[in-house]
Amino acid sequence: MRTVRVFQYIAQLDALLVTDEYRTLAHRLGLAEWNPVVWIGRFFTLDNDYGEHWFDNWKEREAVAAKAAALGIDAEDLMIINPERFKNGADGPCQPPELRKKFWTDVLTSLALSYALLFEAARFWNTRMQEIVPDEYIPDLEERIAVLEAHGVSDTT
Repeated sequence: MRTVRVFQYIAQLDALLVTDEYRTLAHRLGLAEWNPVVWIGRFFTLDNDYGEHWFDNWKEREAVAAKAAALGIDAEDLMIINPERFKNGADGPCQPPELRKKFWTDVLTSLALSYALLFEAARFWNTRMQEIVPDEYIPDLEERIAVLEAHGVSDTT
């Protein structure tokens, strides 16, 4: 089963970047909103729309912008874990923020999704887009999926 790693960890910035392979897939399949991991964040927040904001971290990005630029990275692309966004206070928190941040860094650094899941998610979102935002509907989605199944990302970019 073909998989794609979603994030890479940049230790010098203590931040994540979306991998080029995943970014390309997300855009090709219509899974990217204002960033290509919005839909994934919703799962991490108990399938709640709040998850689209899991990487709203503008202050944290500003704090490392100069270091990021020195590495040739646009700070806007950084996904920085703010441990306060990974708690809800309903029955906790159970862990200190530092441990929560390390945990989510490990989880997200190792996160790999199957092409099969991405294709299913793309079909779901494409059907929704046809109903609510027809301009964003992808009429050739099945053809795109067929090419990706046969060749992967490298032959479709």
